Amino acid sequence: MTAADTSGAGVLAGAGLLDRERIIAQPGFNRWLVPPAALAIHLCIGMAYGFSVFWLPLSKSLGISASTACPDLTLASALFTTTCDWRVADLGWIYTLFFVLLGCSAAIWGGWLERVGPRKAGFVSACCWCGGILVAAVGVMTHQLWLMWLGAGVIGGIGLGLGYISPVSTLIKWFPDRRGMATGMAIMGFGGGAMIGAPLANLLMNYFKTDTSVGVWQTFVVMAVIYFVFMMGGAFGYRIPPAGWRPEGWTAPAAKSSMITTKHVHLRDAHKTKQFWLIWAVLCLNVSAGIGVIGMASPMLQEIFAGSLIGLPDVGFAQLDAGQKASIATIAAGFAGLLSLFNIGGRFFWASLSDKIGRKNTYYTFFLLGIVLYAVAPTLADMGNKALFVLAFGIILSMYGGGFATIPAYLADIFGTQFVGAIHGRLLTAWATAGIVGPVVVNYIREAQISAGVAPGPALYTGTMYILAGMLALGLIANLFVRPLADKWFMSDAEVASLQAKSAAASAGPSGSFGIGRGGFDAKAALAWAVVGIPLLWGVWVTLKATFALFG
Repeated sequence: MTAADTSGAGVLAGAGLLDRERIIAQPGFNRWLVPPAALAIHLCIGMAYGFSVFWLPLSKSLGISASTACPDLTLASALFTTTCDWRVADLGWIYTLFFVLLGCSAAIWGGWLERVGPRKAGFVSACCWCGGILVAAVGVMTHQLWLMWLGAGVIGGIGLGLGYISPVSTLIKWFPDRRGMATGMAIMGFGGGAMIGAPLANLLMNYFKTDTSVGVWQTFVVMAVIYFVFMMGGAFGYRIPPAGWRPEGWTAPAAKSSMITTKHVHLRDAHKTKQFWLIWAVLCLNVSAGIGVIGMASPMLQEIFAGSLIGLPDVGFAQLDAGQKASIATIAAGFAGLLSLFNIGGRFFWASLSDKIGRKNTYYTFFLLGIVLYAVAPTLADMGNKALFVLAFGIILSMYGGGFATIPAYLADIFGTQFVGAIHGRLLTAWATAGIVGPVVVNYIREAQISAGVAPGPALYTGTMYILAGMLALGLIANLFVRPLADKWFMSDAEVASLQAKSAAASAGPSGSFGIGRGGFDAKAALAWAVVGIPLLWGVWVTLKATFALFG
């Protein structure tokens, strides 16, 4: 009896619908069905990057045509007010909560996911992400900011973390022969979610907008339903290979010694090393600079270029009427999508380049080039050069995405591979921290400038750009001090042998393909890819269309 046979009807009879045992692949299953399942989830939760399209409409949810401002409004009072419109900075905390909860939940529940399997994790992720958006819709209807924070930020943020990590180890197991490609496809989906979600949200808000509503809560409800359907399809599309499975005809390659180290650091010791915290700082500072820009991409473009986006170069943002603001909001949504496109491409380009030039040199490139681009961004804005401004931020966002794709390999270079997955999970707390630092810097400096009388325009963001350049300079210094570990931190050969012996015993039994994983790109796989590919292509088309409008 093969391993696949032992995972058949006898096991399934006692397994629940969401149990790990229920999703062990059977003979005839095509492994190319798993990546689109992962993309279905990641493309939905990736809308977290596009939430900036809601900030300006929500800042007028009471006044509709203009914000109902209250000069004495504080962050605490904004949480409960029903008579004052929220400030963009108050709303930006939702974006912060997204990534704080993402990093924390990924670190906390990563081990649980490995035990229960990706289907249950994907199911819980869908319930949290979509349920959180529905709670946020109630918050908009009742004008209660604390409900929006709790729903989208906290509950949704937990869904983000579980959804983000749900397919990674599964894809590595299905594609041991193409690990980088497999995990890259999933991470690409998270980076590309805003490219679909941002223009979709803008279309829905314009459809639902009335004289008494900005159309946001209705948009939340519709998107939550759409996302729930797609995420459930992804969760129930997950399968895991049986123990001992490997692609037919594939043999694991001999170990190479091209890494900085061929030894291994135990999980219990990794955080005790200065290298862990230096790399933590490298990731945190790179992400902080990029994530703040993503969170304010739509308002930033509208306020900096205003009328010039629609052929009225001498008209500032405050002088635009409601129809003109709706037009530039559509273009700005395309800008957010374009940044998402760069985010996707950077994950493949920079990770591939790091194999050739090394991880440390790749991060040197991120920081040096990023410093230059942030430093010249105010000049490009003052010049009104939309093309160079957009290109600069596109490159910045490509390095933001590339940082996520490169960091696991950086950790493997320094700490070895035995515990790199768990170490990476802990390092994602840097993302959680960056989710606070980046948006707070961008949002509150903007509010401070407005309070000081600075009108919407290039000057509103000049100081922010220089501060973000300073963050990257600190990251450059941290990267400079990353060195190979001293021998005292590495496990002995006996410890490594003991761990590997336990793993071998746990997976002892027959090995082979068991008739699983064959089929290639057959009709069923083509249909699954079309389900996620068509929305992705639509997002690319809308993004490119908006790009032409931006530069037209």
